[in-house]
Amino acid sequence: MNYFVDGIGLVGVSAILAAYFLLQASRMRVTDLSYSILNGAGALLILYSLLFNWNTASVVIEIFWFSISLYGIIRRWKERKTLLKN
Repeated sequence: MNYFVDGIGLVGVSAILAAYFLLQASRMRVTDLSYSILNGAGALLILYSLLFNWNTASVVIEIFWFSISLYGIIRRWKERKTLLKN
């Protein structure tokens, strides 16, 4: 079970690192919906692994990481909705 949980966490880390790399490589923009989705999904996967391997500081940062990503997703969704109306 521990290998599975660690694997889930590593997939999450990979998602966050991929988003950051793509941003730095100019393949993605901060304003892209995919950037926020990758970060949010990564944070959730890491949080899942932290349920089994508790680390308070890591849980706190991942909750904030997910919350900020969710804010970005909602913001992009509202922007798209506004553009479609106009």
